Amino acid sequence: MRHSNKSKKILALFIVLMFGFIIFLMVMFYTALHDRDIPSIFSEDTAKAQRGSIVSADGFHIATTQKLYKAVVNTRNIDPNKEELFIQLFSIYSGIDPVEIRQRLHTRKGSVTLSYHISPKEAMYLKTLGFELRRLGVFIEYETASGDRILQGLNIIESGEARIYPYGKLLTPLLGYPRKIEEEGYTRVYGIKGLEKFFDEELNPQQNKTQKARRDVNGYLILNKQSDFKRQINGLTVKLNIPIMLQARVEAITDRIKDQLQADEIIATVMDSRTGKIITLASSNRFDPSHIRTSDYPSLNTNAIEYSYEPGSVVKPIIFSLMLDRGLINPYDMVDGHNGRYTMGRKTIVDEHPFHLISAEDVIVHSSNIGIAQLAQKLNGVEFTEGLERFGFTHFSGIDLPYEKRGSLPSSTQLNNYLYKAITAYGYGMRANAMQLVKAFNVFNNGGKLINPMVVDSLIDDNDRAIPMQVQGPIQVISPATAERMKQILIKTVNEGTGTVAKTPGLEVGGKTGTAHIAKNGGYSNSYHTSFIGFANDSKHHYTIGIMVNNPRTVYFASITAVPVFKAIVDLMVEEKYLLPDPVAAAATQVTPSEHL
Repeated sequence: MRHSNKSKKILALFIVLMFGFIIFLMVMFYTALHDRDIPSIFSEDTAKAQRGSIVSADGFHIATTQKLYKAVVNTRNIDPNKEELFIQLFSIYSGIDPVEIRQRLHTRKGSVTLSYHISPKEAMYLKTLGFELRRLGVFIEYETASGDRILQGLNIIESGEARIYPYGKLLTPLLGYPRKIEEEGYTRVYGIKGLEKFFDEELNPQQNKTQKARRDVNGYLILNKQSDFKRQINGLTVKLNIPIMLQARVEAITDRIKDQLQADEIIATVMDSRTGKIITLASSNRFDPSHIRTSDYPSLNTNAIEYSYEPGSVVKPIIFSLMLDRGLINPYDMVDGHNGRYTMGRKTIVDEHPFHLISAEDVIVHSSNIGIAQLAQKLNGVEFTEGLERFGFTHFSGIDLPYEKRGSLPSSTQLNNYLYKAITAYGYGMRANAMQLVKAFNVFNNGGKLINPMVVDSLIDDNDRAIPMQVQGPIQVISPATAERMKQILIKTVNEGTGTVAKTPGLEVGGKTGTAHIAKNGGYSNSYHTSFIGFANDSKHHYTIGIMVNNPRTVYFASITAVPVFKAIVDLMVEEKYLLPDPVAAAATQVTPSEHL
């Protein structure tokens, strides 16, 4: 009996083992024949490359890129009994009003984005909050219709990038502004105007970071020769020739004098005469690129290149130099001033200060329209047109900015006509932008050579390797002797003529004023463009400086609108040590009040 019971137990155990073995075989068979969700032994890590920065000559970051994050939560995972705790804590960490958070949570069931514009610092805090909320049991599982159980917490996800301008309106409109474009759920920034547009390709990120490799038991990547790795290559940094302090102080000068003159705009340009480097390009009309308003729209253009106008008498020295270079005139030739009123065909030309006889060079010094109208007849149409074109008119100035307007000139055939010659010689009937005029005048302060103005010094990569900008070689426009003679005439213009306000003891200062009516509706209005283009030099440093005042309303003569802006900038450059006056020459100079004040 005992032996029979033992046999039964062994049989039962055998049957159980066989049954288990059969089940094991069935499971293995099923597993072998069906697709399985096997965790990959490979893992991938990615990071978005960023747009490059714009940096001043003295190393200040004027435009930078900041990554943005968004906060996403699944409302089904929030314990209803702890929803208020979630709202209050998220409000504290994010700075968003609890009412707004509550409204967003109740807009829909499921995944909800609580904020789209989270900074990297805020993202770090919110990730910490996410861990704390899990510890507090704020999140619970929910079951889907298919029976899956889901548990998701507070997710902080990289969503794009934002352009940051730490100094607000500084360097606008030159700096330009960007726009945002969504690319596969990621917000990218692209330049629309100014430097942001011109260097858009260089600033744009070159390559995102990707790492694909085997992972260890903790999920970390095992980097070896079999790994697939692409390094992050950010956009290039654009380094300017413009130092931030000088730019900011020149902008303050344009603001102050614009208010005094009740002008529409003042534009100021300072260029290194030897290299073409622009060390200041300032406008009184600026905007914050991060917060552009409707009222900012008139200020979005860089009018130093995007606004062309009839320049007036600042053209006279250029016409004079063309004749002087060809040997057509002598500076000491005498010209009939017709006592300030001269009829040429159907046109009566008037001088502000009448002369009976005046030397050719004093035509420039005292800005005689009658004198230059007569002298200009010595040029034929081709010499006139080609001469102005050699000085850069009707051509792009070569500056590293987009959307430049090239201006216009009468044709060679038209300039064979005596009246066209006369009018164009004192700056009407042609159009130019402020940068073209600075580039042209720089010829007189650079030995007769024409060079391109340059805002940007170099491009810098992630390895801090500087890539200098390619600079076009100088072009000899007039002889060095002609340039030097013109320079002395322009110095005389400051010492004795229409530019006396610009005199600065111990410095070599020259230049020319220009005042021209603004053309409107097929005629000329009682509003004006006034200009002063000149130079200021010490023994080592040479700068060409251009001022344009658009529609001053209190007074309109260039000698009391544009010249004081020039003088204020020269004084500032002395204060900031860009110019070093000769103390001996300064002490010997007797400064007298200007008759033009």
